[in-house]
Amino acid sequence: MADLNPFAQLVPLDHGLVVVSTARADGTVQSSVVNAGVLDHPLTGTPVVGLVAAAASRRLVNLRARPRATVVIRAGWNWAGIEGPTQLIGPDDPLDGIDTERLRVLLRDVFTAAGGTHEDWDEYDRAMAGERRVAVLVTPDRTFGVAYSAG
Repeated sequence: MADLNPFAQLVPLDHGLVVVSTARADGTVQSSVVNAGVLDHPLTGTPVVGLVAAAASRRLVNLRARPRATVVIRAGWNWAGIEGPTQLIGPDDPLDGIDTERLRVLLRDVFTAAGGTHEDWDEYDRAMAGERRVAVLVTPDRTFGVAYSAG
């Protein structure tokens, strides 16, 4: 199992901002900046990197067709990356063992793992459901990174 500790240690340093890269149909890379964090997979308990995708996002289209991603996080001169297969869990991407209530909690878990907080969780839940948001879980089969010392 890949060590996610270097990745997880960087999450609180810059709001969990990461670059996530997916493959387009023509083989080129599509990258975007999102928030992500480390959490346990809701069914297996295995540590994964989680992020939330909008239903209409290009990243989600790419992941449905080619379910692999690379995620890189940085804070200052420290950075860590992971790559691996993805699993999508959402209203249009059901997963056995994850019902509507568990999806609601999972979307919150991903958000808080990325350092997010919310003053009105009911409103957050309504927005996620209304936007048909999808939890994207990346199981790392490769980790990489560099920790520099500023000095």
